[in-house]
Amino acid sequence: MTILWLKALHIFFMVAWFAGIFYLPRLFVYHAETDQQAVRDQFKVMERRLWLFVTPFALLTLVFGLALIYTYGYAWFAASTWLHIKVVLVAVLYGYHFYLWSLVKQFAADNITHSSRYFRILNEAPVLILLAVVLLAVVKFI
Repeated sequence: MTILWLKALHIFFMVAWFAGIFYLPRLFVYHAETDQQAVRDQFKVMERRLWLFVTPFALLTLVFGLALIYTYGYAWFAASTWLHIKVVLVAVLYGYHFYLWSLVKQFAADNITHSSRYFRILNEAPVLILLAVVLLAVVKFI
């Protein structure tokens, strides 16, 4: 029963985290496209608050994921090649998450050199990683 609770919480916090990961770069797109300072200032507030709001979800996703690995045990972890790949992909997502923070700070300083097109592409990048992570976790084909 404990494993089911850990899985449920892990999935819940992952979904909440991804809501922010998908929305924040979309805010960047709109921020990069505006010329009005009042609108830019509003985006700065929204971006900072969103990143700070979803970061605890990112941390809780990690906590419950590690709790699952611990509960299943070392032998299971060692034998789960799919999980090793998933862990690498998730590490990339955490790198992405903190890259978004660096962009929040750049926007806050009005120091953005990327176009809205760059942020559109950035907005869609985690979708492919999410697909791979879900397939690995559900199908366990490797």
